[in-house]
Amino acid sequence: MSETVATRPGRPAARARHVIACHECDLLQRDHDVPPEGVLRCCRCRATLYRHHSDSLERTLAYALAACALWIISNAFPIVGLAVNGDLVETTMFGAVRVLYRDGMWPLSALIFITTMLMPACQALGLVWLLLPLRLGRTPYRADGVFRGLRVAQEWGMTEVLILGLLVALVKLSHIASVVTGPALWSFGVLMLMLAAAASAFDTRDLWARLEGHPDTGPAFDSDTPFPADTAAGCGLCVCHDCGLLTRIAPEQAQHESAYARLDAPVQWPEHAGHCPRCGAHLHLRKPDSLARTWACLIAAVILYIPANVLPVMDTSSLFGAQKDTIMSGVVYLWTSGSWPLAVLVFVASIAVPMLKILAIGFLALSANVRSTWQPEHRARIYRIVELVGRWSMLDIYVIAVLTSLVQFNALATVRAGPAAIAFGAVVVLTMFAAMSFDPRLIWDARKQE
Repeated sequence: MSETVATRPGRPAARARHVIACHECDLLQRDHDVPPEGVLRCCRCRATLYRHHSDSLERTLAYALAACALWIISNAFPIVGLAVNGDLVETTMFGAVRVLYRDGMWPLSALIFITTMLMPACQALGLVWLLLPLRLGRTPYRADGVFRGLRVAQEWGMTEVLILGLLVALVKLSHIASVVTGPALWSFGVLMLMLAAAASAFDTRDLWARLEGHPDTGPAFDSDTPFPADTAAGCGLCVCHDCGLLTRIAPEQAQHESAYARLDAPVQWPEHAGHCPRCGAHLHLRKPDSLARTWACLIAAVILYIPANVLPVMDTSSLFGAQKDTIMSGVVYLWTSGSWPLAVLVFVASIAVPMLKILAIGFLALSANVRSTWQPEHRARIYRIVELVGRWSMLDIYVIAVLTSLVQFNALATVRAGPAAIAFGAVVVLTMFAAMSFDPRLIWDARKQE
């Protein structure tokens, strides 16, 4: 895949077209033509601004239609079963959700239902809702609201983490009885590939160009003169984090431009700068109360991280007695049973990643609080890594869901979710909220541009 870097005024550019702003560092720069399957990156923080895919919407529609059919199969048929003494016990994804709800673990049940069933369905249906009418020459109804909902569904759909969780659960179940894989296990795997392909191929620029009938031209600036300021906020502009449209803010926000340009004191950014005229999303020069909300979620996650690792995450009752397993004891069990690759995977996803994520977000928030100018490029890279790996901590939650729904043999053996499961699920969600609340543009605010 070829890479293109956006340019600043005064630097050579091949057919620079219109003005864009980076959603991570807010730097104002000029767009470039991107070759097919190429990517456009910010010239300062190297964030991905745009990916150009050929036949983007047609390919995305095909993937989304396939995902809709696979979602029905994945939730209608059993995922996996256990054969014990001639009896076969099977479960579906909804069956696992129902067992957790019956056992009083309704927060865990709701979390699994949202991330494995509701959000993947919304993602596939949202793409079909937007793209099928365009394919038929019509305009989709309420495209702006559906587009915003689609962005949320892509953030919280975790089918790829579910697949890894199912693999870990299969290893643990193989030591209890004979494992019978169901058709939903394979359809979930293909569903993961279809959703990933649809998200990768989806081109938001192409979508809005077809919806509006013309490409986005952005605000007009003289191509031969420098911008009035380095950032979009300094020029009275605000970039939409949903659709990417660069919009002029209301005149009453102009007082913040001079304060931002001086950078001699923390700028009190306004609550919001209106709504995006294209997709209707709230526009923010900076996320409201970004650091306060980040610290609140982070402190709550730190408090819950202790019971999540100390209390039992699973309670197992059998003819040989009762056993309470923590997350670490589950890692030890996988290691001693010979499944050391899965043991390493669970340790990284369930223990190392949450801890490192807490430390990384705390470092980013603290450096923004003290207005540090140390290595903003490295801190921006840390932020992107935190956003990328945050969801993988859900792996252990899906393992618990499968085990509790299958190992229900009454007198022989029974597995129930322990209190640490809810605490651990809360840690995952809170760290994701902390990462979403943090505004990466704060990393660059304390640095005066050369």
